[in-house]
Amino acid sequence: MFPLYDLNRAYRPPVVVRGLVLANALAFLFELAAGPERVVEALGFVPALFFQDPSGQAYRLLTSMFLHGGLFHILSNMWFLWVFGDNVEDRMGHGRFLLFYLLGGVAAALAQGLAMPGSTVPMIGASGAISAVLGAYYVLFPRAYVVSVVFFVLPFFVTFPAGFYLGYWAILQLFQGLLGLPGVAWWAHLGGFLFGLLFAPRFARRWRRW
Repeated sequence: MFPLYDLNRAYRPPVVVRGLVLANALAFLFELAAGPERVVEALGFVPALFFQDPSGQAYRLLTSMFLHGGLFHILSNMWFLWVFGDNVEDRMGHGRFLLFYLLGGVAAALAQGLAMPGSTVPMIGASGAISAVLGAYYVLFPRAYVVSVVFFVLPFFVTFPAGFYLGYWAILQLFQGLLGLPGVAWWAHLGGFLFGLLFAPRFARRWRRW
């Protein structure tokens, strides 16, 4: 199931979401220009290096969340951010949402690092931070509706409550993480989602609409 849009009106323009999409797009162009392997090696999050020298490697926790491994990787991540991020930003406010997003990405990277502390494979992508946004959406808007496309012989469209859709998504990440399927940082997804569940109410608590 791939989300197309949600039926949940945002009252403020999602300036931070737009800025994050632009920042990720520019970072991707930088990767292509400078050489993806070289950039990932220099700026990706490597658990083994981080736990050997946390203070010296801490910058990778931030830089890694703006890098992507290919066109489909960045497009899918940015689409999820676009669909779910505007309402979360609207509820938290611009500054709080940006801080929440960045902290969620850091928490996600640390979760993956704790799950595989000896890994020397660089981890990149915004999906950990976006998973925190999904966790926040689950908490803040569980009764909103999400329109998704399902591919089964022919594509068809289904509308689900956000709580159901995102709960299904989280369970899917858990199963794939337990199976140890390679190529995706499943524990980063779960770590980011858990961060969103726990901390979204705190970030949204003092929100006022203007």
